[in-house]
Amino acid sequence: QVQLVESGGGSAQAGGSLRLSCASSIDIRSHSCMGWFRQAPGKEREGVARIWRSSGPTLYADSVKGRFTISQDNAKNTVYLQMNSLKPEDTAMYYCAAKTAGSCALSADYWGQGTQVTVSS
Repeated sequence: QVQLVESGGGSAQAGGSLRLSCASSIDIRSHSCMGWFRQAPGKEREGVARIWRSSGPTLYADSVKGRFTISQDNAKNTVYLQMNSLKPEDTAMYYCAAKTAGSCALSADYWGQGTQVTVSS
């Protein structure tokens, strides 16, 4: 069973930065796609950022484009989400996800437990 373990969430002021990490229990190059999703209370889950096949193309939600960056370290089997210029509307539970084949734009085979991000104004 693949495990994804997130870390790095917490609280930040608006305009600040946080970096989320997602460690995979298997070689992340085995995943066709890895991504970050978020869900705020009362809202639907939203795809935030995705990266294809080991440092391949990336894709971002319009709401985070230019502020968030997804990257991965193959040697550490870890995917990162660098979040800059944070806004209160970025407050949500953030989940790491991985897919074994195909895109992880809307679904994933594996999910992390989530890490809370809270941005205050």
